[in-house]
Amino acid sequence: MEKIGVFICSSCNIGNRLELAELENAAKEQGAAAVYTKEFLCSKEGRAFIEEKIAQDGLDSVSICACSQRVNYDVFSFDHVAVDRVSLREGVVWSRFLVGENGEILEDTAEYVSGVSFKDELMALAKDYVRMSVAKLQTYKKPEPFKPEEEISKTILVIGGGVAGLTAALEAAKAGYEVVLVEKEKELGGFVAKMKAHCEVSPPFQNLVPPVVNDLISQVEANDKIKVYKGAVVTNIAGAPGLFQVKIKQGGKEEEVKIGSIVLAAGFKPYDASKLTDLGYGVISNVVTNVKFEEMAKNGALVRPSDGSPVKSVLFIQCAGQRDENHLSYCSGFCCLASLKQAKYIREADPEAKAFIVYDHMRTMGIFENFYKTLQDDPGVFLTKGKVVSVTEGENGKVKVLVDETLLGEKIEVEVDLVVLAIGMVPVTAEEPVLNLEYRQGPGLPELELFYGYADSNFICFPYETRRTGIYAAGAVHQPMTIQQAIEDAKGAALKAIQCLTAIEEGHAVHPRTWDYAYPEWDLKMCTQCKRCTEECPFGALNEDEKGNPMPNITRCRRCGTCFGACPQRIINFKDYSVDMISTMIKATEMPEQGYEQYRLMAFVCENDALPALDMAAYQKKSLPVAFRIIPVRCLGAVNVAFIKDSMSKGYDGILLLGCKYGENYQCHFIKGSELANRRMENVAETLQQLALESERVTIHTVAIDEVDIAVNKMQNFAEEIKGFGENPFKGW
Repeated sequence: MEKIGVFICSSCNIGNRLELAELENAAKEQGAAAVYTKEFLCSKEGRAFIEEKIAQDGLDSVSICACSQRVNYDVFSFDHVAVDRVSLREGVVWSRFLVGENGEILEDTAEYVSGVSFKDELMALAKDYVRMSVAKLQTYKKPEPFKPEEEISKTILVIGGGVAGLTAALEAAKAGYEVVLVEKEKELGGFVAKMKAHCEVSPPFQNLVPPVVNDLISQVEANDKIKVYKGAVVTNIAGAPGLFQVKIKQGGKEEEVKIGSIVLAAGFKPYDASKLTDLGYGVISNVVTNVKFEEMAKNGALVRPSDGSPVKSVLFIQCAGQRDENHLSYCSGFCCLASLKQAKYIREADPEAKAFIVYDHMRTMGIFENFYKTLQDDPGVFLTKGKVVSVTEGENGKVKVLVDETLLGEKIEVEVDLVVLAIGMVPVTAEEPVLNLEYRQGPGLPELELFYGYADSNFICFPYETRRTGIYAAGAVHQPMTIQQAIEDAKGAALKAIQCLTAIEEGHAVHPRTWDYAYPEWDLKMCTQCKRCTEECPFGALNEDEKGNPMPNITRCRRCGTCFGACPQRIINFKDYSVDMISTMIKATEMPEQGYEQYRLMAFVCENDALPALDMAAYQKKSLPVAFRIIPVRCLGAVNVAFIKDSMSKGYDGILLLGCKYGENYQCHFIKGSELANRRMENVAETLQQLALESERVTIHTVAIDEVDIAVNKMQNFAEEIKGFGENPFKGW
């Protein structure tokens, strides 16, 4: 029998508003072996007290009834003891008030409804939370680290041999890891190796320097820990992080290597300028792209393509085919800097030459503003905001450019020797397969409309992660960026690849639940091969065998519980997070008898955005309806329909699912949790119909982490709406 200890903090107004003796009794009645009340449990003395009682009473698990689970998590961490947190501070005394007609906070003893005082309702809430915690720990099983049967690989694969790929390979090798670098071209260096020069990648960011990639190539080729495949491609990636089997094809031969984690640094391709005939490309011989101009500069041939005469004047058209819904609707980030650099080429080659730059917005990211200022001060460089109306052929090989909407407020016509189109970058992943993953969801990364084919996660909090665990994006395949940004990005991606290997070796999740040692387990005897878990997993963690049974790849798993929420048979569980656990918690709450209008509402709240929003509401002393009992969940995708049925059967008058916003413009830590929960509402409606209850009694809402007032309003409005339906007829059964 597990021995559970309950520790109740009396500080932070908990002792002033709650009857602590009643909380102690509730814990004991639920089955706690020992119950203690002490002030400031989060203090050094408080922690020492808990440690002393754990040892003295031989406790297996403890319930800390104090502040939110989102704070002091390091303080309330104890070796070899399961810990649950009860939010009496944020969840009860700081967020539940009886509010008067004018918004004033009334005394707890004031009459609430039907002769029941608000303080009694507040105590009922606090006691329910304590009971739920003890019930949770009674069903808790200690997670064990996941250890693959096969020995994991600690070799890091880097795909791409440009600045980002070379940097990532070097950083990983410096940290002591073996690296396999695959470059599809015959030589390393990528796009930067084709440049004449580029802006400094360190302060003062005012000058041009030779391509930094040359030194990176030398370092990589001299490093014994880096094995380089040139003129090679990755044809297949099977397996999972730590256990990837990667096939590399080089010169007609295919080799398989075992890989731990992957840095995707495949780079970009220039936008197809043949689509820009309206700007003269392909029509006028002296209209070229910035890529072609760079090649001309490197070869020392700044001459007109039409006749080979020296270039005395150049006009750069910014955003050529960019920030345009008909071409690339995004900004490539580096083009303004590239045009400024190329203008400097012209001025250095011929002090009498002139450079004109026509832009919509001049964007030189970060401290590269310094480089922009040096060109502003150059008397031979002319910059103007404007819109290019036409590009036509003039006399003697000249090109005429008509510009409108200028800063001068009038049209201007400029005749130059050469026009350079500042075309943008397109990630190679948008045009060709790179990873060739052997995942049931497909060979590539999930396409994100918002990111136009870039290997971005859409996670604000996790910028390097892609939607395939163990694969990290870096450089211009990640998002548009400068050389300096690509170097920094590659260092971060290499670090994440190393962290991934460490997490797998230690047997816990990679991200975002990095501390989590539990993983989903299947009771396949009851599996009906419905395939919901394999189809709904956002991370491709599940394959299927020939019979349609799920085949877990645990090191791909991020522990979101989406499969757990999807399963109609309830056969997927974590040791520390199971259908039975949530059901037991729901059943542990006390339900008032019907007819007294003491409403009870259940809220399943996502721990990533919605729960922090409610904590912030508590800090701002905003009042939530006292009728709500809140159960935090890993993700709304982890809410099983069984939770709804159990809550309604218990007698809860309404159930609110409160999660993260979803869609391309928002962030769900587990990608599709709120979206899937929304889809599952059809099943919920069927369940309610079976129970002869109104479908409106179960509602889903989404909020961003900073939408505190919206979260509070949704809960208050839901509570009022439920009163219109009356009490649940199952209440009190």
